[in-house]
Amino acid sequence: MSTQAPTSADACLSIVHSLMCHRQGGESESFGKRAIESLVKKLKEKRDELDSLITAITTNGAHPTKCVTIQRTLDGRLQVAGRKGFPHVIYARIWRWPDLHKNELKHAKFCQYAFDLKQDSVCVNPYHYERVVSPGIDLSGLTIQHAPSSSIGLSSPLAENYPQIPHSSQANLSPFPRNSSSATWAGSSTATYTQTQDPQFWNNNHLQTSDNIPLPPLTNQQPPEFWCTITYFELDQQVGETFKVPYSCSTVTVDGYTDPSSLDRFCLGQLSNVHRTEASERARLHIGKGVQLDYRGEGDVWIRCVSDHSVFVQSYYLDREAGRAPGDAVHKIYPSAYIKVFDIRQCHRQMQQQAATAQAAAAAQAAAVAGNVPGPASVGGIAPAVGLSAAAGIGVDDLRRLCILRLSFVKGWGPDYPRHSIKETPCWIEVQLHRPLQLLDEVLQTMPLSSEVRPRGFFLG
Repeated sequence: MSTQAPTSADACLSIVHSLMCHRQGGESESFGKRAIESLVKKLKEKRDELDSLITAITTNGAHPTKCVTIQRTLDGRLQVAGRKGFPHVIYARIWRWPDLHKNELKHAKFCQYAFDLKQDSVCVNPYHYERVVSPGIDLSGLTIQHAPSSSIGLSSPLAENYPQIPHSSQANLSPFPRNSSSATWAGSSTATYTQTQDPQFWNNNHLQTSDNIPLPPLTNQQPPEFWCTITYFELDQQVGETFKVPYSCSTVTVDGYTDPSSLDRFCLGQLSNVHRTEASERARLHIGKGVQLDYRGEGDVWIRCVSDHSVFVQSYYLDREAGRAPGDAVHKIYPSAYIKVFDIRQCHRQMQQQAATAQAAAAAQAAAVAGNVPGPASVGGIAPAVGLSAAAGIGVDDLRRLCILRLSFVKGWGPDYPRHSIKETPCWIEVQLHRPLQLLDEVLQTMPLSSEVRPRGFFLG
């Protein structure tokens, strides 16, 4: 197959195929294809701009290119495949930053039709924009390619069966070329990350205000003895004892080798299971160097995939970064990826919101049972018949899930795989994060909930 880039004179299908190969995975394959097809068709009559787009994308912005414009809509958003979004964000997610959010783009000075300039035409050339972390943080002089956004908590129902979003995250310095694996997707609900987020930069800047004043700690309680506990499973059966990681080990490795485990290393290869299946036996052989978990700041967690095979993670932080509802995705992380998977401040906001929602819904439901049926404006507009029941049904287990990471080695699960639950995967781990569980205990204790809803001190159990 020829690797020569197409030109505007080529057929739309050829151009789309070439541009699809440079996707970074911020959108599903089907959505990305529809968005690229739509853009190429709009640019067919503006061949110089189409050539600029092709050059920008196929060279990763190595050569200067002109604005690539489409007509601005009334509300500024572009509709593709039944979804609306800001056009410059959509195409930047497809070709540059898969975990991008709409408030993180700043146009280059030379861009004449940037979205913020509010002209009749909008430039969607991804290389006419730069990503910013947040106001007040100067990115000049940094050697990292990209930096992550700040976190905002979301309140949404939690799902037990997770749709599959594989993420592949690769470092600039990884042994892989920039686009080597980002063009392959496991399914339509799978996204791929292609850049490393620098933890030192995040640690130094993200938990501070724009005036460089450190944010106050989320709690004054002394941290628990261990920052996390790791439990290993094969299918639905726990194998071995729970592994506890003290704060003295900010980095812990979970691998497939048979060496004795130490404070900062959990070796799964040494664990025996008389009920082990052939599938688990095969998968265990491919864990290899496994993963590293890094504890940062007050409780943020990063994962590095050092295995030769991808790992699959359930992470509410990555759900938010991918624009999904909490608990609504599984994230595929490719070898050499280093990516943030947990943000303690986002988690804290989320647990506060969900606990408050559950409390209000329970109160409104009790009022309804007593004959005082609330109107549609009460409890955030939750209808008493179904919405109240669902919101009031949010329990401790749902909130605890916010403080837990689940990771499957080698095999994925979700809609794109025959395994619908992580408990059907051959080997996986559950990581309970103790600091956020401690925060959750505080949140629940400050709310006048019944003892059935709010057990005290559960995080240490």
